Amino acid sequence: MGAPTSQNKVNDRLNRNVDANNDGVISAEEAKSFSNQANPTDSAKNNYTGIRYGNDHGSCSFGHIHKGGDVTAGILLQAKDGRHGFFMDNDGQRKGWTSAVAPGNYQVSCGEDNEEAQDSMFFHASNGNIVILATNGKLRLQATDIELVAVGEGGSKGNIKMVATETISLDSKKLIANTKSLYKIVSSGSAELIANSQMKLYSSIIRAVTDGCALKDSKNNLQRIQKQNQE
Repeated sequence: MGAPTSQNKVNDRLNRNVDANNDGVISAEEAKSFSNQANPTDSAKNNYTGIRYGNDHGSCSFGHIHKGGDVTAGILLQAKDGRHGFFMDNDGQRKGWTSAVAPGNYQVSCGEDNEEAQDSMFFHASNGNIVILATNGKLRLQATDIELVAVGEGGSKGNIKMVATETISLDSKKLIANTKSLYKIVSSGSAELIANSQMKLYSSIIRAVTDGCALKDSKNNLQRIQKQNQE
């Protein structure tokens, strides 16, 4: 029986010129020479200092190249399930990324030794958005109090926007809205205001307009208000 031979065949993503003797096997000498060259393709990463420690339960890798061949992980912690891991990437389209993936639940618990008024968990993005997405489930926020604060300048910033394809339901003991310049509630269908006890309406001027002035303006010139709201 002959001596065992290396099975490290040439990866199609690599420049075959690295195989100097064209035997289909990259030797240590060829690899050393190849490592001093530029990346052999526009997409495939390569390194020859990667290290992996592990067993059948999990592994820890330094310099791991992801399956796509386009990103190198500085540190990769991976469980038995390949979908369960934590990685800190060095280059490619995820340069500087820290990612955690899990096929099951993902839990973070903190603040056991803190007081109620302290900030126990802090997420900060210096630039860019923060996205929390549940593609097939609900998003719940629960606390003793919930504060939503938008800080920005100009009309395009400093806004809080709520969009629902069906219904926005508000249920509380009190509903208090306070605006400095304008509030407006619009419905293309019906609208109802119901107070089973009493209703107070106060304004320095109250104008009630119907479509009765659509064809012929009233003496108070209310037709312009009717047209504005029809638009």
